[in-house]
Amino acid sequence: MPRPDVTHVLLDFFGTLVGFSAGAAELSYHATHALVRSLGSDAGYPGFLQAWTDESARLDQRSAADDSEYSMAEVAAAMLARLLGRAASADEAAAVGGSLVREWGRGIRYPPGIRELIAGLAARYRLAVVSNTNQAGLVQGHLAAMGIDRYLDTVVTSVEVGWRKPHPAIYAAALSRLEISPASAVFAGDTYEADYAGPVAAGMTAFLIDPGRRHDIPAARRLESLADLPERLRAGS
Repeated sequence: MPRPDVTHVLLDFFGTLVGFSAGAAELSYHATHALVRSLGSDAGYPGFLQAWTDESARLDQRSAADDSEYSMAEVAAAMLARLLGRAASADEAAAVGGSLVREWGRGIRYPPGIRELIAGLAARYRLAVVSNTNQAGLVQGHLAAMGIDRYLDTVVTSVEVGWRKPHPAIYAAALSRLEISPASAVFAGDTYEADYAGPVAAGMTAFLIDPGRRHDIPAARRLESLADLPERLRAGS
């Protein structure tokens, strides 16, 4: 049971506070392709997409091995080296990485009622977001657009910490920034290792959004959606 001294709720972002529609995101990356061509690439659109996919997969493999995080600018630099036959400048990589994120971000969806849900939690607890992301400012920008940034004490992202969930360093960074002990926090999210096993190992109580009952966790720790969390916390379950 969450202990009576719990004062903070830490929340995942992707899949928890926002949804994602892959179909919308796949509509077009043509603006980024045009930018890459303006830098000297003669790659067609399929070749451009393949280079991005390959370099993202390579860096994902590295991250899967040790939970280190990479930035979208790092992906862009590797992709541009392949497509341009030369090293990209930091400004070029940042511009292409930012363009990729903007076009990909069209797939992000804000669930109805999320602002009211967060406002209700904020009336009883201090709140923070702890998220994996490859782009600095991305999560913060969406939180502001959703109108819920005002309810948060802090936002901790893997790209700034250098380690992604479930690495212990990102939870430690969040707890340190909030100046609280693990016993004072609960964590809620939708990914077992990142949002349940990792926080539990860090000493927090965790709740997992798992409507399909895919994971072997106590029933009291399973949420159908984030909307279940306030009642669980009120019930002390």
